[in-house]
This record gives sequence, C-alpha cells and structure tokens, in this order.
Amino acid sequence: MGKRLPVQRRGRGSPTYQSPSHRHKASNELPKVHEGTAVVEDIEHNPGHTAPLALLRFDDDTTDSIPAAAGLAVGDEITIGGGEATLGSVLSLGDIPQGTYVYNIENQPGDGGKFVRSAGAQSFIVAKTPDQVIIQLPSGAFKELDPNCRAAVGTIAGGGRKDKPIYKAGKKVHALRSSGRYWPVVRGVAKNPVDHPFGGGNKQHTGRPKTVGRSAPPGAKVGSIAAKRTGGEE
Repeated sequence: MGKRLPVQRRGRGSPTYQSPSHRHKASNELPKVHEGTAVVEDIEHNPGHTAPLALLRFDDDTTDSIPAAAGLAVGDEITIGGGEATLGSVLSLGDIPQGTYVYNIENQPGDGGKFVRSAGAQSFIVAKTPDQVIIQLPSGAFKELDPNCRAAVGTIAGGGRKDKPIYKAGKKVHALRSSGRYWPVVRGVAKNPVDHPFGGGNKQHTGRPKTVGRSAPPGAKVGSIAAKRTGGEE
C-alpha cells in the first residue's frame, strides 16, 4: 500500500509541518501600539526565527520586541514612530531618507512587517515620491510601497549563519525541524509507482507529462504546476 504524497501530508497541517510554538519566544513583528523611545533590554536567540530578538522596554515600563538590527547593543535607545532614522528605529518609509538600509518592511500600513525578515537580509530605499516609496529587495527586484508603511532601519542581525557548513545530516534535520521544514526530500522518480505519480519504470523518468493544472487534486499536483512555458529558451 502506498503512502500519501508529501504535498498531501503538508496540506493537512499536522504538527510535523508546523513550526512549534514553543520555539517562538515572542512576536517578531513591528510594534503596533507603542510609540516613543525604547531601551534595548536584552538580545535573545529566537529558535523559530533565523534572526535574534531585541527585547525593548518603553518609558511606561511596558515591553515589546522586534528583530534585532546588526550592531544593536544592550542599552541602546531606539525610537518607534518618529524621530531620526537611527539604527534599529522603526519609522514610516516616507520619513526615512533615501538610500537608507531598512528591513522588516510592511506591505500594507500596520501589518507588522512582511519583507526582508531573515538573518543578514537588507533592503534600501531607491527613490521617493509623495505617493510611493520604491525599495530594492535582496533579490534585486524593485517594489513600490505606501509611504505610510513602516520599516526598521539597518540590516537585520544574524548575517553569516550559512558560512559554517553543515557536516552531518542530523544537524540539518534539527535545523530545519525548528522551522517546520520537511527534509529530506526524495525525488519522485526514485519512488515506487504506488508512492508517487513519477515512480516506477526501468529507469528513472517521469513517464508522463510533468505540467499539471492549478486545479489538479493534491495526489496529482506534482511537477510543473500551472507552468506558463516549459523547456529551454529559444
């Protein structure tokens, strides 16, 4: 009897494919309520996220947290919602000077940050107009955003985490399990025909068209899903 495909098991949303809640010490979103000056009380490792967390304490003795900026230290002061664009401060894109590096950028005002959130990532403001701010993402793509979208100033901490190679398979298992990633991934053509649509045969080949529709059922949704084009460039 065959097994369900990984895409089917992942779609069921079982704990195997979820990042455990106990690995997320605190929210890594931008503060939604607090405004004013805050002091960095501590910088902690967040197992469920690649970047460390900066724990903040505000003037009214309330606390919050944001992903730490590279170079931010305990005791530093940052501003939320106004003031100068100092390292780690959270400001609207319209208030940050052109050419400044930013991270944890909101897609819509108030959503807490959606872009440039992994360790060592950075983006910078390319151009500004009264109606939009253009940023360049780490991929090199340009994106137009509302000037009221907020972002943190600087480069997110934790860069260089991929410089040290992973020598053992077990290390990678634990590293990816912390974020709910599925690993190892076995090729479909290497499986038996009862376990995958591409399995079986006298040699490892798909034996069928690899392009499937967007509305295909989970058991058949493998290969190039809703591909606009296939093959090499002409």
